[in-house]
Amino acid sequence: NGLIITAVACEHHLHTPMYFFLLNLALVDLGSISTTLPKAMANSLWDNRAISYQGCAAQLFVFAFLLVAEYCLLTVMAYDRYVAICKPLHYGTLLGSRACVHMAAAAWGSAFLHAVLHTGNTFSLPICKGNAVDQFFCEIPQILKLSCSDSYLREVGLVVVSSCLAVGCFVFIMVSYVQIFRTVLRIPSEQGRHKAFSTCLPHLAVISLYISTAMFAYLNPPSISSPVLNLVVSFLYSVVPPAVNPLIYSMRNQELKDAL
Repeated sequence: NGLIITAVACEHHLHTPMYFFLLNLALVDLGSISTTLPKAMANSLWDNRAISYQGCAAQLFVFAFLLVAEYCLLTVMAYDRYVAICKPLHYGTLLGSRACVHMAAAAWGSAFLHAVLHTGNTFSLPICKGNAVDQFFCEIPQILKLSCSDSYLREVGLVVVSSCLAVGCFVFIMVSYVQIFRTVLRIPSEQGRHKAFSTCLPHLAVISLYISTAMFAYLNPPSISSPVLNLVVSFLYSVVPPAVNPLIYSMRNQELKDAL
């Protein structure tokens, strides 16, 4: 992620909308994996699972902020690919520098408001069922399990609303990719089709893994919940995408490989 940020920032010919959004995604991934993994590794090395109340709140806020920012950026990147492939003649108009900055700012701003709302609401609940979070980082569903107040339903409602918005974004992404694939299949050149598919399929794979595991972590019913399953699912959406994204976007992109 650090190499992608450096390459995009330093190489002038990479100053395009696609790489601008990729730079933002790399920033999010770098922050996201740095929020959870170093603390978990330190706890494992020192055989200590302790985290302060303030530290837990800060970790939850930053992680929720970056989690939503990544999802918003993946949605914007799907729109970028749609315009680039389906409406190439309008690309410069629809995705000018001002439009790109506005979309990125909207993604970061929406994520910040989401994080403030959920963190404030989660930590306003009284906790009376112990202080052991059954996870390797502070996660909203695990903290809600410690609450003894019926007001936890308020946070569950917020999670459901957020999930509905996430589904809306996912539908937008899927519709964008349906249009992309319809356009790609009409390209007469086999090389052109291969280039378009090689650009879009990794993006779609990352989005599918990210959304499916995150929604399962936040919406899975208690009847099928278990500590091991929760740990695996949380690892899949919190660690795997930030670690895999730079490999997918750099190894499949010749311009980025040349810049690196």
